[in-house]
Amino acid sequence: MKKSIIIILLLFGVFAQAQNKKWTLKECVVYALENNISVKQSELDIEIADIEKLTAKGNFIPSLNAGAGVSENTGLSFNPITNNAQTTTFLSASGSINMGYTLFDGLRNIRQLQRADISKLSSQYRLDKMKDDISLFVANGYLTVILNKANLEVLRSQNDVTKEQIQRTQELVDAGSLPRGDLLEIRATDASEQQSIINAENNIQISLISLAQLLLIKDYENFDIEDEGYDIVDASIADKDISEILAKAKESRSEIKIAEQSVELAEMDLKIAKGANLPTLSAFFGYNTRYANTPGFIQQVDPNNPTVTQQIGTVQGTGQAVISEFPNTFAVEVAADPFIDQLYQNDGIGYGLNLNIPILNGFNTKGSIQRSKVSLERSKFQLEQAELDLESTVYQAYVDAKGALKSYEAAKLALESQQLAYNYAKERYDVGLTNAFDFSQSKLRFDNSKIELNRAKYDYIFKLKVLELYFGIPATELKF
Repeated sequence: MKKSIIIILLLFGVFAQAQNKKWTLKECVVYALENNISVKQSELDIEIADIEKLTAKGNFIPSLNAGAGVSENTGLSFNPITNNAQTTTFLSASGSINMGYTLFDGLRNIRQLQRADISKLSSQYRLDKMKDDISLFVANGYLTVILNKANLEVLRSQNDVTKEQIQRTQELVDAGSLPRGDLLEIRATDASEQQSIINAENNIQISLISLAQLLLIKDYENFDIEDEGYDIVDASIADKDISEILAKAKESRSEIKIAEQSVELAEMDLKIAKGANLPTLSAFFGYNTRYANTPGFIQQVDPNNPTVTQQIGTVQGTGQAVISEFPNTFAVEVAADPFIDQLYQNDGIGYGLNLNIPILNGFNTKGSIQRSKVSLERSKFQLEQAELDLESTVYQAYVDAKGALKSYEAAKLALESQQLAYNYAKERYDVGLTNAFDFSQSKLRFDNSKIELNRAKYDYIFKLKVLELYFGIPATELKF
C-alpha cells in the first residue's frame, strides 16, 4: 500500500512539473525547427531532390524488361511454330527478355545528374533560410512575451506605491492636512492602474497564445516561458564596420546561395537543351522463345512404293523428256514436342545498335534552347537583385540596431530624469506642497518611462540578434 502511494505521488509530481514547465528561448527555437509545418515542407523538398538524383543515376543503368504471354486460339489461325494457317484449337505461349543501354545522348545523362546535385543543394539552402526565418519569428514572439511580462511587473510595482499613497493620503485627509479631492484623485489613479494591469495581463496571454500557435502547441493554458536572465549580451557585433558585416552576409546568407544555385541550374538546363542537337547512340539485346501444343507433320517414305518417277524437264533441241526418281513420301501427324524442348528449339536472339541523328523537329529544340537562355538571363538578374536586396537589408538592420541602441540609451536617461522628478514630486506631495493631480501626472510619466525602457531594451535585443544572423551566427547559437 505504501509503495502504491509513493508511486502515485511520484507520478503526480512528474505531472505537476510538466504542467509547470517554463520554456527557454532555445527550447522554443529547437522545438519550432523540429515541428513547424513550413520547415517540414522544406524538408520534403530535399527528399524530392534525392528522388530526382536517384532517377538521374538510373539513366546510367541499362534498361531490362521481361515479357511473357499465353493464349488459346480456335478456328483458322497461324501456328507460331510452323507459321502455317491451321483450322484447329491450340494453346501457345511466348516469352522474351530485352535489354537496352544508351551509349551517348549528347551528355544529357551527365548533365541531369549534375543538375540533381545542384537542385538538392538549392533545396538545402531554402531549408536553412526557412529555419532562420522561423527562428526570428520565434525570437520576436518570445521577446514580446517577456516585454509584456516586464511591463506588467512595472505596473504592479507602481500600483503598490499608489496603494501606499492612498493609505497615506487617507491619513492626511482625516487629519485635515489635505483636501478630500486629493484622495479621490489618487483613487482614480489606482482604478486606472488596475485597468492597465488587466490589459497587460491580457496582452501576456495573447502573446503566449501567439507563440504557442507558432510552435504548434495546443495546451495554451499551461504554456509559459522562462522570463528571467534575458539581457543585452555580446553587443560587439554592433561595433563592427558595416562592410565587414555585409561581406560576411554575402558569404553565409542563404538568399545569395539560393540565387547562385538558380543560376547554376539555368546554366545546366541550357546545356541539357543543347545536348538535344547531338546524335543519340544506343545498344540493344533481345532474347525470345515460343511454344505451341499443336501437333506437327513429318514426311514419311511409303514402304510399299518408296519412289516415284517424275519428269523434271526436256532436252533442248530434241524435246526428249528428262525423267528422275523421287522419294514417295506422305505427311504423318506427330504430337507436339515437350514444352522444355520447344523453348530451346524455338528461341532466338537479336542485338545491335541504334543511331538517331536529329535533323529537323519543328524548331522544338531551338525553341527549348532559346527558352533556357532567357531563363539563364532571368536568373542572373535575380542574383543581382538578391545581392542588392541583401545589401539594403543588412544596411537597414545595421541602422536599426544602431538606432535601437540610441533609443535604449535615451530611454535610460529619460528614466533617470523621471525618477528624480517623481521623487521630488513625492517629497512635495508628502509635505502638502503639491496637489494629487500633479503628483499623479509625475507618477504616470515615471511609469511610462519604465515601460518605454522595457520596449527599447527588447527592441534593441531583437535587432541585435537580427544583425548577428546576417553576420553568419546560426539561429540556435544566438545568445540572450
